[in-house]
Amino acid sequence: MVVVWLKRDLRLLDHEPLIHAISSGQKILLLYNFEPLWTTDSHYSPRHIRFIKQSLADMQRQLAPYNTKILIVGQEMVTVWKKLHQLRTIKLLLSYQETGMKITYDRDKAVAKWCRTNGVQWKQSVQNGVFRGLSNRSKWKDNWVAFINEPVGVPKMKDGNFIPLQEIQTFFEPEFNRPSLAVTSNKNMQHGGTAYAVKYLNSFLTERITGYNTYYSKPATSRLYSSRLSPYIAWGNLSVRQVCQYAAQHKAKVNKRNLSSFLSRMRWQAHFIQKFEMEGDMEFKSVNKGYHKLVKPKNPALQKAWRQGNTGLPLVDAAMRCLLTTGFVNFRLRAMLASFFTHLLWQPWQDCTEHLAQNFLDFEPGIHFPQLNMQSGETGVNTIRIYNPIKNGKEHDPEGTFIKKWVPELEKLPLKYIHEPWKIPAMEKTFLNFELGRDYPGPIVDIASMRKYASDTLYAYKKNPLSKTESIRIVHTHTLPGRPVWDQHD
Repeated sequence: MVVVWLKRDLRLLDHEPLIHAISSGQKILLLYNFEPLWTTDSHYSPRHIRFIKQSLADMQRQLAPYNTKILIVGQEMVTVWKKLHQLRTIKLLLSYQETGMKITYDRDKAVAKWCRTNGVQWKQSVQNGVFRGLSNRSKWKDNWVAFINEPVGVPKMKDGNFIPLQEIQTFFEPEFNRPSLAVTSNKNMQHGGTAYAVKYLNSFLTERITGYNTYYSKPATSRLYSSRLSPYIAWGNLSVRQVCQYAAQHKAKVNKRNLSSFLSRMRWQAHFIQKFEMEGDMEFKSVNKGYHKLVKPKNPALQKAWRQGNTGLPLVDAAMRCLLTTGFVNFRLRAMLASFFTHLLWQPWQDCTEHLAQNFLDFEPGIHFPQLNMQSGETGVNTIRIYNPIKNGKEHDPEGTFIKKWVPELEKLPLKYIHEPWKIPAMEKTFLNFELGRDYPGPIVDIASMRKYASDTLYAYKKNPLSKTESIRIVHTHTLPGRPVWDQHD
C-alpha cells in the first residue's frame, strides 16, 4: 500500500502527496498521528489539539463519499510504521516536508532510517514554497513565485484506490491507540477545518479587506479587518498557493494597495519559515553568535505577571488576556508582548517561547523562533525596536476600547488615565473608588530607565566584532540579493 502521512497539511485540495498516491494506482491509506513527542511538548496546548481534531473531522466528512477515512492514531511514530508494515507492506510513503522543531526533525531522521532499513521509499513534497537544502537566498524569491503560480492541484478522488472504510475500522484501527475526535467547542476560538477556512477567505476578500491597511495595526479593529487565515495556513487547511491565487482573482474588485499588502505578507510568511528551515538552531539560541554571551537574570515574578496579564501596563495586559482567551492578537501586539518581555523586563527570549506558542492558535515554529530572535533585538541585522506600550496604546487604542474590553478593572476610569492609571491624583482615586495595587497592579517596571538600559546594552553588542562578522553571514544567508548589511527589516 501507499501511505499518505498527514502533518501540517490537513486538507484534500492542492495536496501533492495525495495526488501522487492516487496516480500510483496502489491501495492508499491516509494516516494522522497525535504523536506523544509533540502532544506532550510544552509548546503545544489543548487549543492546538482541538483545532487539529476539528480539521480532521472536516476531512473525514469530505472522505465519506469515497468510502474511506483517515486512520487516526496516537503512538510513537516508528512504532506505528512497524505495525502498519506488518499489517500490509508499505511500498511508498508520501508526505510534505515539515519545517518543525528539533523534536520533529529528529523524528523525521528516525523515520528515514526506518524506511531505508525496510525498503520503503519516502517522497516528501515542498510545503508552501519553503525549499530544503538552500545555502543562500539568491534565487528564492523567483522560485517561490514560480511555486505559488503553479496550478492548484485537484486530486481525482474517484480514481483513488483507497482502503475501504470497513477494512480500516476492522483490520487497522484495533491495532492502535486511537484518540477520539470529540471536542468541546470554544466560541472564543476559531474553528478548525477547510470549510471554515474558506468562509474566512471569502469574507475577507469580499468584505473585510476594505479596511486591511487602515485597521490591521489597531488592537480592536484588527480582529475584524485582518484575514484571520493564519491558523488555517499554519495547520494546512488551505495552502498558501490556494490563498494567493484566489486573492489574485479578486484584484479587479478590491483596493490594489490592500491586496498588495496582503499578498506581500503571504511571501513574508514563507520567508521566515525558510529562515528556520536553513538554520534551525535559532529554536534554542540567537541566530547571531555575537549575542550568545548576553546573560539576562531570570525573574520568575516578572515572568509570571507577564504571562497572566498583570504587569500594570494596560495595553500589555489587555493583549495578553486577549491572547489567552481567543488565541489571536495582531502582529503589532505580538511584537510588543515579546519586546516587553525581552527588553523592558530584560528576560531571555527563550523563557517566553513556550507560553506564546501554547497560546498562539496559529503556532508555526518557522515563524515563531525567527520572530523571537528578531523582536528581542539579537539578530545583529534588524533595527532594534523597543515597543513603548504607553505610546502604542495612545496611538492605536486612543479611546481605550481594546483596553477596557480586556482589562475591565479600568473601564470606568476617565480616558486621560486609561493608559497610565498610576497618574491618577490621590483626590480623584478616592472619587473614582480606585486604588492602584488593590484594583489593578502598579507598573512592574520603569519603562524609561529599562528602555535606555536595553537599548544601550543591545547596541553595544551589535557593535562588537563577532556580531558584525555574524551580521554579514546572516545577510548573505537569509536576505534577498541587493539588500544592505545593516538595519534589515525582513
